[in-house]
Amino acid sequence: MTPPPSLTPTRSRPTRVKQRSGGAELGRRRSRSETPMPRRVRHSAPAPRYTPPPPPPPPRLGNPLRRMRFGLAVVIILFCLLGGKLIVLQISDGRAYAATAEEIRMARVSLFAPRGTITDRTGNPLAHSVPASAIYADPKHVSDPDKTAQILTTLLQVPEAELAAKLSRKTTDNGTPLRFIYLARELDTEIGTQVQKMVESKELAGIGVLTEERRDVPSRDIASNVIGFTGRDGYGLAGLESSYDDVLRGHDGSRAFEVGLRGQEIPAGYNREVPARPGANIELTLDRDLQYEAQRVLDQRLAQVNADSGSAVVMDANSGEIVAMASYPGYDASAPATSQPNERRDVASSWMVEPGSIHKAITLSAALEEGVISADTALELPPTIVKGGQTFRDTHTHTAGKITLSGILAKSSNIGTIMIADKLGADKLYAYQKKFGLGSKTNIGLAGESAGILQPPSRWSGPSYGGIPIGLGVGVTPLQMTAVYAAIANDGVSVVPKLIKRISDSNGHSRELPNSAAEGKRIISAETAQIMRQAMQAVVSKDGTAASAAVNGYSVAGKTGTGLYVVNNRYAPGDVTSFIGMVPAEKPRYVISVFAHVPSGTGGAVAGPVFSSLASFALRLYGVPPTSDPKPALPVMVS
Repeated sequence: MTPPPSLTPTRSRPTRVKQRSGGAELGRRRSRSETPMPRRVRHSAPAPRYTPPPPPPPPRLGNPLRRMRFGLAVVIILFCLLGGKLIVLQISDGRAYAATAEEIRMARVSLFAPRGTITDRTGNPLAHSVPASAIYADPKHVSDPDKTAQILTTLLQVPEAELAAKLSRKTTDNGTPLRFIYLARELDTEIGTQVQKMVESKELAGIGVLTEERRDVPSRDIASNVIGFTGRDGYGLAGLESSYDDVLRGHDGSRAFEVGLRGQEIPAGYNREVPARPGANIELTLDRDLQYEAQRVLDQRLAQVNADSGSAVVMDANSGEIVAMASYPGYDASAPATSQPNERRDVASSWMVEPGSIHKAITLSAALEEGVISADTALELPPTIVKGGQTFRDTHTHTAGKITLSGILAKSSNIGTIMIADKLGADKLYAYQKKFGLGSKTNIGLAGESAGILQPPSRWSGPSYGGIPIGLGVGVTPLQMTAVYAAIANDGVSVVPKLIKRISDSNGHSRELPNSAAEGKRIISAETAQIMRQAMQAVVSKDGTAASAAVNGYSVAGKTGTGLYVVNNRYAPGDVTSFIGMVPAEKPRYVISVFAHVPSGTGGAVAGPVFSSLASFALRLYGVPPTSDPKPALPVMVS
């Protein structure tokens, strides 16, 4: 029996599948077609279309939130680093960078304070400052040091090599940038004007001009040993210029300003100035005309007697004002480098010598005051007197008889003075030496002033009892002894030496003066002082040791002396001759001392003529009337 066709097994044919784009799908279809299909029964409903499966999703690269967090952290770290660097720049390194920037664009110069003027008592300038120019450089802005040095060498009178070395120097000794260096100072203002024109014309870069002052001494050597001098930096180096430097110098100012690329000031740039404060002016008690005469007479006389040093002091007997104070040798204060140290000292205040017989005025004044002797005392003198094994004798002879107080002074009797000192006693003599100011500085205001040497009796040796009353074994300055005689001239009241009359600042306000508060103290009575002045007139008489000190028309009282010069606590060869006198004797206006260190000589022969010339000039200069009723001289010897 034949089965129906629908049930008859048929041979399956491979189904052709249209190739699509996916290679994998094609491979799957091929594998399906090659697999035998099971027998299927056809139905009347159409077969559903084939739908391919969706493609697989792409692989994920990471978590987006994690990436965002990581990026944010990186940004924060970068901002922290940047902020930290800004903090370092602003706080830690900010000042250094600011200083560097300021150093590049700012220039600073000093403004010198005008130094005070020193004048005499009438206002004549003895030392003052005049306008001058200083040339400086900012090496940072000097592009060609050699060419700049070549331009300036002739104008500044500075060697070209020296200028080139300064202009080439870029740092200071401690390594900081060098922005200011002086090329020349104390130049005439005309030179400064020429350099300024070259700077303005762009011919010179990094060069500047400052206005400063140069110390000028119009009278050159007048009172140079008193006034002293200054260095190039404006500081006082000797005399009053040194001891009153803080008063005269004032306080410097400063100026800071912006500069451009060539080191030139920017007109409208930053400019800050601290004004300088001028120094104070000093008015001295010296009189320039009398000072000139004192130096002229002293120089002339001491050159004649081959002296190596000396002094002359003219003091007002009542006020203590020093009207003239000359030293020999002197020097030119405008050119101090050409002088020697011994030429620049003030002899009157720094020179320590043995006073010799001028000390007898102290011994005899003390004896009169203590009642040991009187104006009528007369002594019988032995040929010699021995103290501690040393023999003392008189240098000047005298006639037979008894010697009076005037005679002891007129003949400068060593024996008579020692005999009176024995009665007075060492302790009382020492007390009067101190009252008269020996052993103490006068505090006149000069550096290098000596206090002298004064030994108490406990340190005296045997010969001291003979030597000290006549001025041996004692160290004094000419200024100290001038003050001693001024006390006798001032009726027994001490006189404090004064060299400065007035100190005033730039506004005219006066300052306290040295020794202004010091008041004179009574040392001896007015009666004792008058007896001493009358007795000392015999010294200048024809019977005395200083007839050469007489002044025509005026009475003179004084005393000669011959001592020794003490150098490093040793005696120097030669003699220190001196004369100290007061004129007019009845009511003295001036006390004048003259000292000279000579190979040999006496006070009357060496110092007397200088006193006479100075006294005559001073009395005429100030119109002191002549002595109208001179008292008769006291006798030198009595029977």
